[in-house]
Amino acid sequence: MQIVAVIAGVLFGAGALCALYRIVRGPTVLDRVIASDVLVATVICAMGAEMAFNRHTDTLPVLLVLALFAVLGSLSVARFLPVRDTE
Repeated sequence: MQIVAVIAGVLFGAGALCALYRIVRGPTVLDRVIASDVLVATVICAMGAEMAFNRHTDTLPVLLVLALFAVLGSLSVARFLPVRDTE
């Protein structure tokens, strides 16, 4: 089971690094917002995997707050970004 935990940690780390790269280098605001959502989702998944490996629920409130902030952040950005016409 330790090998699975190490592989999962490496993959979560690689995903987080890719999201951070897109946040820094993203050409538009929308790219940065999507990358930040991916980063929050990666953190949530990593914390959930840690909870499953260690068989505890101590960080469940943190997961719920992160999920709430991710949803509210996405909705607020979608609401206040200017709409571009494709015509």
